[in-house]
Amino acid sequence: MPAAIADRAPHVTVVGDAMLDGWWSGTIERFCREAPGPVVDITRRDYAAGGAANTAMNLAALGARVRMCGLIGTDDAGRRLRTILDDAGVDTTDLVQDARVGTTTKYRILGGDQVMLRIDDTPEQLSAAAVTAFAARIPAAVAGADAVVVCDYGSGALGEEVRAALAHASSIDPGTLVVVDAHDTAAWAVLGPDIVTPNAQEAAQVLATRLDPRSDRAATVTERRRELLAATNAAAVVVTLDRDGTVLLGQDGEEHRTWAEPATEKQASGAGDTFVASLTAARAAGLPLTTSLDLAQAAADVVVHRPGTSVCTTADLTGHLQQFADTALATTDLLRKVAEDRAAGRRIVLTNGCFDVLHRGHTRYLNQAKQLGDVLVVALNDDEGVRRLKGPDRPINPIADRAGIIASLSCVDYVTVFGTDTLVPLIELLKPDVYAKGGDYTAQMLEETPAVEACGGRVSILDYVPERSTAAVVRKIRSTPLAGDVP
Repeated sequence: MPAAIADRAPHVTVVGDAMLDGWWSGTIERFCREAPGPVVDITRRDYAAGGAANTAMNLAALGARVRMCGLIGTDDAGRRLRTILDDAGVDTTDLVQDARVGTTTKYRILGGDQVMLRIDDTPEQLSAAAVTAFAARIPAAVAGADAVVVCDYGSGALGEEVRAALAHASSIDPGTLVVVDAHDTAAWAVLGPDIVTPNAQEAAQVLATRLDPRSDRAATVTERRRELLAATNAAAVVVTLDRDGTVLLGQDGEEHRTWAEPATEKQASGAGDTFVASLTAARAAGLPLTTSLDLAQAAADVVVHRPGTSVCTTADLTGHLQQFADTALATTDLLRKVAEDRAAGRRIVLTNGCFDVLHRGHTRYLNQAKQLGDVLVVALNDDEGVRRLKGPDRPINPIADRAGIIASLSCVDYVTVFGTDTLVPLIELLKPDVYAKGGDYTAQMLEETPAVEACGGRVSILDYVPERSTAAVVRKIRSTPLAGDVP
């Protein structure tokens, strides 16, 4: 998929608050006399594009053709930022440099591996004339774009004048994907965006409430989906919840979760920019929204494990996804990992299936299964088992490919393979808290039910998505003539 996005090379315009990130590091050997603070002897100064400029950098790294439209100064920081963007292949024709404004710069001071201090150098007041010049560049910047990303981080540059320029009927072509990443998401309702991406704090602001990090924030925002969608006037809201992943809420009732990989890197910055860039690139390249969300979560997982402000390239994302290939666990390894999880108080959910040609019904089902506990184990029928169930021409994808694809989903924790006709032998070893199956069964129909209940677990029947099935997908593929076929 990352290569497909790069091949498609969507044309994306980023309109927003472009910043410069400075990462200054050094050593600490003494405290200053004037105050109880350490003295950092700076030995290295690194700079990176920040804010909307980091979103543009990430888009370019994934193969998109990117225009950056924003307002920066003619100062050293502005010149440095433009050079960074130019070197990455971002089109800066519509990046307005004006001597009447200063370039927002955020400096992190590191002593060893520890961030000691952050200094935000932000202009107190923006020149109205400079903002007018910025707004005047928008029609040309967004013309012909496959997607427009608005990154409004509250600098004041993206006020009424810029909103009016973007909202003007002739500015953005019909069919253009519009994504808004803003501190005040509701302020951009006039655009009728396709996707908005508030974080927990921003979503709480829209809902005029507080989202306690110790609570089930995903459940809270899901319960109040109508308020979020109404306030933002968006077709879909994606609430980002840091370590808790993301929640997708669509106008059509669509829901989807992703789960983040735990990270200990304290210096990581800009993962949200990477997430928005990857989500936009994938959607602009034509991938389904849920697939785009999983891909964006994977890209964010890549950068959150790196120090500093970094980008996720096509090669990075491909490598990250390929690590899941051949990751199906042997039974002994699975039991050891599950024992560790259970000792940590985590509830184990088990499900199984062929998952031959992955489709929306599968991802929705696995999302629902994950939410029944803390750890989701997916047991895949081996190739011979699939042939016994589905016929000699199946599976389409061999077990190594099926395992790799399922393991790459953020909602899946472990994948294993079984060759028996039922899952009873594995259930007796694993003793899951919940055994989940699709809604085309009842608990009474399942041979596994007595084994689950004997182990103290319960069976949960999940929603069935009748319009989505692998058989239907396969029939459609096989009935579609290849280009050049003679009728």
